[in-house]
Amino acid sequence: MRTVLVGNIKGGCGKTTLATHIAAAFAGQGLVTAIGDCDRQRSSLNWLRRRPAALPPITGLDWAKDVGSPPKGLDRLVIDAPAAMHHKDVEDLIAISDVVVVPVLPGAFDEDATAHFLERLAKVKAVRKNKRVVAVVGNRLRPGTKASEHLDGFFGGLGFPVVARLRDSQIYTAAAAAGSSVLEAGDRRARAYAAEWVPLLALIDSP
Repeated sequence: MRTVLVGNIKGGCGKTTLATHIAAAFAGQGLVTAIGDCDRQRSSLNWLRRRPAALPPITGLDWAKDVGSPPKGLDRLVIDAPAAMHHKDVEDLIAISDVVVVPVLPGAFDEDATAHFLERLAKVKAVRKNKRVVAVVGNRLRPGTKASEHLDGFFGGLGFPVVARLRDSQIYTAAAAAGSSVLEAGDRRARAYAAEWVPLLALIDSP
């Protein structure tokens, strides 16, 4: 089983959007997939409740109070981490993960919080010894804005690879409301946004 942790100590950075899309990508490949929702708001689980039966199934695990044991037979597990993670929480979740995906939004507050989170990640033994893959994703970017341009400079000093840059769009809001993802929509506009996910999904799937 391959496990992907989506985390950041900054709330509202798009963790659930990334977690649900990554899970949808796995399920679309025919892999037995689950989402472990560790956030008290249970946003990923609410997304799953809206998910149409015609789409590939994804199992929801309510881990808001305690991280449990994943069911047997899973091919892929995606963990939607809570925003308020203490150092011990970070280490515990990384211990059961293969890949850590860190979304970051443009803006000074988000950049500061993300930099602090990445500093904490760098001190975790498994990350320090390159036994875990850490991938940073620029989320809700608006090309041409000063905030997005400033984020480019922030990326340069991270020390971790920036794997994907996802544009801001209402298409994500519509997909979330429908329990779906832009990866599962067939129209041309959705395919243009889905293409931005390819580098991240390729990294996650790589040996």
